[in-house]
Amino acid sequence: MDIQGQFNDKVVLVTGAANGIGENAAQAFAIQGAEVVLADIDTTGQQVAERLCAQGHKAVFHVCDVSDPESVASLFTFIQDTFGRLDIAFNNAGIDIESSKLAEGSEHVFDKIMDVNVKGVWLCMQHEIQTMLKTGGGAIVNTASVAGLGAAPKMSIYAASKHAVVGLTKSAAVEYAKKGIRVNAICPAVIDTKMYRRAIAGDEKKAHAIGSMHPVGRIGKVEEVVGAVLYLSSDAAGFTTGATLPVDGGSTAI
Repeated sequence: MDIQGQFNDKVVLVTGAANGIGENAAQAFAIQGAEVVLADIDTTGQQVAERLCAQGHKAVFHVCDVSDPESVASLFTFIQDTFGRLDIAFNNAGIDIESSKLAEGSEHVFDKIMDVNVKGVWLCMQHEIQTMLKTGGGAIVNTASVAGLGAAPKMSIYAASKHAVVGLTKSAAVEYAKKGIRVNAICPAVIDTKMYRRAIAGDEKKAHAIGSMHPVGRIGKVEEVVGAVLYLSSDAAGFTTGATLPVDGGSTAI
């Protein structure tokens, strides 16, 4: 099914929209005709929204710390006051600040990762579902990870947070299936973002090793993840809810 034009005049929220996958998803929805709300704690998201508007698209930015209940409430007050509805939400905000084995981890890192990756998704979903129920439904896509489908050595807290996102996704999908709200998750492997490039720091040997971990022999492209988000947000996925879609170059098939 062709999804071209399906997002015309839809109100779409993208969290973590200042860069990377979120920025590209916001752009893709805007190009498809949606009215996009970009939310991020990083205020450079304002520049992303302004650039989209300069290109003739519809986009607004609202600063939001997804781990802060008051900040999230303010975001949804803004959405309600400005648009009166929400059709699609892409909960993409997340952090990865861990590089130690489980027994060597710190409580501070645990709390920070869980606050953003789990509580942030939970808070946003609460407001999204309440808003969507008022207008008959909608679609929610959460960013989990292949780490939410298996193990992630030296990233056990991050893996736990993404397993939690999968659990939230599946539970909400079942709870609201008859209310017209679909909830799915994408599970990317390593994707070519600014975060990835900072991690390899120009080390081509390291980059080759990371690419070789994927059966297809390379890391993923941002647009490949965004394509999955648009599909799950579209009518083409109308019979799909509670799914965890790997975008992983075959990693989870091993």
